[in-house]
Amino acid sequence: SLSEALEAITVSTELMEEELKPHLDTVLTALLEKRKGTAIEVAKSGILPTLAQALQKRSSLACQVALVVAEIAREAAVREPCIEAGLVTALVPHLNSIDQEMLLNTGRAIGRICFDNSTQQDQLVQSGVIPRLVSIMREYPENDPLVNVCLLALCNLADMDLAREALADQGVAEVLTFQLKRAPDAERRHVILEVLGSLGENDTLKLQFVESGVPEALSEMIRELQGGSDPHDLCSIKIASNLIVSLLLGDESMQKCFGEGSGRVYQDILSWLQSSNTQLQLSGALAIANFARNDSNCVKMLDLGVVPHILTLLEQHVDEGDVSVQHAGLSALRNLAIPATNKVQMLEDGVTERIKTLLRSNMPPVQFKLLGTLRMMVDGQEEAASALGRDAVLLARVIEWCEAKDHAGVRGEANRLLAALIRHSRNPEVIHAVTNVDGVRHLMSMATSEHVIMQNEALVALAIASATDIESMQKPFREAELLPTLQKMLEDPAGAVDVKFSALGLICSLANSSVMREEMDSVNMKDSLSKLTDDSSSKLASQANSILAMLSDAS
Repeated sequence: SLSEALEAITVSTELMEEELKPHLDTVLTALLEKRKGTAIEVAKSGILPTLAQALQKRSSLACQVALVVAEIAREAAVREPCIEAGLVTALVPHLNSIDQEMLLNTGRAIGRICFDNSTQQDQLVQSGVIPRLVSIMREYPENDPLVNVCLLALCNLADMDLAREALADQGVAEVLTFQLKRAPDAERRHVILEVLGSLGENDTLKLQFVESGVPEALSEMIRELQGGSDPHDLCSIKIASNLIVSLLLGDESMQKCFGEGSGRVYQDILSWLQSSNTQLQLSGALAIANFARNDSNCVKMLDLGVVPHILTLLEQHVDEGDVSVQHAGLSALRNLAIPATNKVQMLEDGVTERIKTLLRSNMPPVQFKLLGTLRMMVDGQEEAASALGRDAVLLARVIEWCEAKDHAGVRGEANRLLAALIRHSRNPEVIHAVTNVDGVRHLMSMATSEHVIMQNEALVALAIASATDIESMQKPFREAELLPTLQKMLEDPAGAVDVKFSALGLICSLANSSVMREEMDSVNMKDSLSKLTDDSSSKLASQANSILAMLSDAS
């Protein structure tokens, strides 16, 4: 019986191995029946130190003992007693065995005892198990149960910095890609993908993975699984495509995958944009946005015709579409529009017209990205800024978003686009159009925001507007209490020099109007300017003196 076998093993310090074996067989049979409480009964019997001793002696029963320990350790409650009995310490040396069954039993036993135990896992890594796990997979790549044990162990250890450092010296990428290509099922695939994902967060390993062909292996796996409806396969596609995107976050690894636009991975990513799988569309757009992190890639991708694919993708998702895909597609377009030469080409290709269809979106993340993309498109492009600034539908929507109470990001981007339309067009018609929809009020509000860059953009836009057509700007400026606001800015001891300089530029522009000069007198603007004439910033002092002289001459 089990109790007799346990008692015999407990007192068996002097028993010969052949006498011990039948008792171990009995214990193992009982454990394999998986009756509730068996493992706890075995652990409480006191045999654990005896098992540890048998492992340390490297007895011929070590393989069977390791199997018994692996079966006991299925039960979470006995893992701590196993550690206390020294079983982990006794098992680790057996990872150097050349017997594959011994390796399997040892790996399972250690894996189960140390599961979810960071202290033990840390000690395992320090004891040098990482190189051994990789070499076992390299030596016995076709032994699926053994490979599985090693993969699960790596999966549990891969979050640890110490483990990642150890793996960086082991050429783990080749081992993992080989196993990914021969993975017999989704479960194995997912374990490998999880290990790759976790390790890929390390910059050294990220580059190693790219140099060892991991993205190509993932891409090939996606190609093979595409088109099916099996939920496990779809899950693999999602994990693998996300993983490729994350590998592109490193500059060097991104450049290697791009391969001047002729790399296999880049070609596959282009096909994802045209896929019916929303996850692949999303990963494709995110990947293009990552490739578009430098100007030369942007120019190359535009030449290779990536933009129409992104626009078609965005149009598919305008109504009731996927917000993440729209957001990612707009991010890609925005990045592609950064080089000036690309802007010109994209405008000629009608990009702004096509993405304006997204103006009807009610999703703040899409609105935010759309505004940022349009702002990037008009940057330095007078013709585009003039066309968009005279578009009544666009202006009405932008003004609506300038008042977005629940989304500060959308509000900020709407204001910045409004200022950009004036700054880059310098067109009287645009200025009239913005004034007619009460845009001056929003620019005034932007001029007093807490962000220096936004304050400057607003003040420059207002200065251009007043220099272009001061007559029609006087009334909205008065209604928006422009001069008292500018005065406060100049007198604010904590105000940024750049903001004060832009405010002075606007005042200088306003001083060309006799009406505005009278208003300056009524608010004692000269006093505020005088205080700046001995400012520690020489450019502020000089500008203040110039405006005072100008006002004195005019009076």
